[in-house]
Amino acid sequence: MTRARRTLAATVTLAVASMTLTGCFEESSPHDAVRDFLVGWQSEDYALAAGRTDGDPATVGKALANAKLELDAASFRFRIKSVSVTGEESKADFRAEVDLGENTPLWEYDGSLPLHLVDGRWKVRWSPSVLHPQLKEGQRFAVETNPKPRQPVVDRSDDPLQNELYVYVVGVVPSALGDRAEDVVAKLSAITGYAQDRLLSRIRSSPPDKFVPLVTFGRSRYLSMKSKLAGIAGIETDPQPQPIDPAAPKQIVGKVSALTPEDEQKLGGPQRAGDSVGQSGLQQAYQDYLTGSTETKVITLDLKTGKQVAKLREWPGRQNVSVKTTIDSHVQAAAERAVAETATSALVAVQRDTGEILAVGTSGLNQEKDALAGRFPAGTAFSIVAADALIKGGVSTKQRLACPAERTVGGAKFVHTSQAAGVTSSATFQDNFAKGCVTALASLARRATAGGLATSAKAFGIGLPWQLPLKSFSGAMPELSSDADKARAIAGQNVEVSPLSMALVAAAVGSGTWRPPVLVTAPKSPDPAAEVVPDRQPAPVAMDPKVRTALTAMMRAGAVGSPAQAGRGRVYGVRATAGSQDKPMTWFVGWQGDVAIAVLAKNYDAAAVAGSFFSGLRDPA
Repeated sequence: MTRARRTLAATVTLAVASMTLTGCFEESSPHDAVRDFLVGWQSEDYALAAGRTDGDPATVGKALANAKLELDAASFRFRIKSVSVTGEESKADFRAEVDLGENTPLWEYDGSLPLHLVDGRWKVRWSPSVLHPQLKEGQRFAVETNPKPRQPVVDRSDDPLQNELYVYVVGVVPSALGDRAEDVVAKLSAITGYAQDRLLSRIRSSPPDKFVPLVTFGRSRYLSMKSKLAGIAGIETDPQPQPIDPAAPKQIVGKVSALTPEDEQKLGGPQRAGDSVGQSGLQQAYQDYLTGSTETKVITLDLKTGKQVAKLREWPGRQNVSVKTTIDSHVQAAAERAVAETATSALVAVQRDTGEILAVGTSGLNQEKDALAGRFPAGTAFSIVAADALIKGGVSTKQRLACPAERTVGGAKFVHTSQAAGVTSSATFQDNFAKGCVTALASLARRATAGGLATSAKAFGIGLPWQLPLKSFSGAMPELSSDADKARAIAGQNVEVSPLSMALVAAAVGSGTWRPPVLVTAPKSPDPAAEVVPDRQPAPVAMDPKVRTALTAMMRAGAVGSPAQAGRGRVYGVRATAGSQDKPMTWFVGWQGDVAIAVLAKNYDAAAVAGSFFSGLRDPA
């Protein structure tokens, strides 16, 4: 809850509390003094509160106002526990709740109000201990914070996926300002846009001899402000290295920046204006883990020495932790080099036997929005899934299929591309699969059932609700109500997929089991405060061993002689076309060794990207 919302909540609570306190005590008694004092303190009507004490009204009013400033409190709330009377003396015990803001837990403590009769009226006997039992004359409250440095996002080997950059923390040492604090924050507020009252309250609530961070700048912003900041006497700058410059895959790791003044009231959590905050990718998804929460202490200080007298309460804060991903930096480097050869492409590599995402490389596309969450026509790459249904339905991989230039199935027209050129009239289902002959594949629509195609799609994860900390798309296939619909599905014309979903299809054939994707292995959930266990991932689905054997042979035939088969090591896969004539796309979906991939490219042969990638895996990063 933001500070503004908390204050509103406290105001609503105050109205209820006032009615409760007022309604309970109808006769003139110590209760009247207790009620008015606590209601006045809670509502910041310090004149009302001071009038119910035996102290100097100005002194009492200032002490109550200072308590709020010294604690940088969003609100006070009170509850009377008991009131006892002994002759002309009385004592009221109360419970205080102080909202220290910044998502720090409520500070709750028990206090006492000593009362006595003064000229026939009950008065609170004033002393600083009225505010807190341990507060004495010559002392004040203070809040000491100890923010933790941001932790990195790391790869599967625990190496950081970002480089360090300096941020510039601008702040003050309160004791060095003397009585100029208001002037300093007025000038700082004018040039940065941060709220003057918030800056001032941080200074006043902090120990006087401790550096108080007020605003954090990135390098370019700091350099543009440097001369203006230098003109404010008392301002100090502390350059701090932080892991905020993303390395590949940059869009998956995400950007980090300083909070703007406008963002301060929008964000909950431990952040203060100027702190580093994730703006995208995993840096945003795991912001609260990477920053943790600030260690906070409520203390009392000696006004003369500025030294700590007592520690009233301490919150250690939630420890911040690194976010461990499944990214393999060597595999990622190979992906980056492979897609760099193209203007528009995406490559997703997963570990064949686990579904763990090893690399996400793009050129001209976004790694999250397109590679993980893009919705692209599957084209004949979907014939991998369709073949599962067809083989289970009794279609032999050796069945002869003609590959005419054009074919109509159930009223739907299909035209094969130049990639299928050279397929002979005596070619088999496997031959046509390897060449991606759309007219031959579409002709099998009558040999498949709508239910069988839907079952196979689900078995390969298409449309399943898997869970990733970033946006992703598992694919979609419509209901199939006719032979034309089934033919379009076999040819992938009415099926949408993402490169990630197709990489998992390749991994399923390569390993014999479809598994959901994994990108982060720790922490288990992006939300450290989550009380509800995240939905379980879809269960792995084992392939029929006979179907897998057939599909493995078909995908070996699909890779042989293609640019994907570059250099040593067997490559398995299928080349495919998708999209329209004016927006053609190519796919390569397959694996080599324990790495399965899907490549999508526009105006480029995706198989050539795959070949470059597999060759790069053998080269030093």
